[in-house]
Amino acid sequence: MTLSPTAPVEILNTRFHPVVMNDAVDLVFEWAKAPLRTLHSIVTINVALLMMCRSNAELAHAVEEADLVVADGMPLVWASHWLSPGLPERVAGVDLMELVLRKGASSGLRIFLLGTTQERLDVLQAKIRREYPGLIIAGARNGYFRPTEDQRVVQEIRESGADVLFIGMPAPTKEIWTEHHRHELGVAVVVGVGGGFDVIAGFIPRAPKFLQRIGFEWAWRLLNEPRKLWKRYLVTNSQFIAVLVAELAGRLVGGWHGPRSAQ
Repeated sequence: MTLSPTAPVEILNTRFHPVVMNDAVDLVFEWAKAPLRTLHSIVTINVALLMMCRSNAELAHAVEEADLVVADGMPLVWASHWLSPGLPERVAGVDLMELVLRKGASSGLRIFLLGTTQERLDVLQAKIRREYPGLIIAGARNGYFRPTEDQRVVQEIRESGADVLFIGMPAPTKEIWTEHHRHELGVAVVVGVGGGFDVIAGFIPRAPKFLQRIGFEWAWRLLNEPRKLWKRYLVTNSQFIAVLVAELAGRLVGGWHGPRSAQ
């Protein structure tokens, strides 16, 4: 049976697809194995990226053009039940990548890894080859290249014959870069996973499960990378709270009567 993302819901002017993790994984493989190769982009959005969309037109366009948009953050899942019919669960980019790697090991999935430093990329490749021996790393490239090198990187990806391109680069770079080159890459699926490469390779520890459940994985990341992330989280989290409160206040004034249940 052919899968397709369910009708999106809107959260603070950004659309999300209300899918569970297993459905997202199934979509990756359906798209990857389709007879006609057409690029499908998957964007995983956390609070920081959602706030960037409000001031970055290129990013907002890239998200609007994406084939699957999921919430990579419990605050967005909670907010969705107040602002829309609701999202069923969080679909974190790093978890999605690990599940695709695991399933792809039994089907000979071909992947391309784009992002992080060369040292960390080497460690990631070694780990994937060790833990997922049936998976094929068709190519890999660190994320440090100039705009003048874009076409060389695009050509490398296209000639690799990869089914899935994982991009472990920061936001909004990975989303905008994907949209700029979506018709040239020659892959079936692009998944932006941000810092997921560094987590899977073991350079950044993942937050304990209970912090993930209560929506405080961002605090764990801030603790581990304070100089890199403090300004982003301070600004974007404050913006998110302010925008969310304003939206809820507006709905209450307009006669809104409380949160909606997930469908």
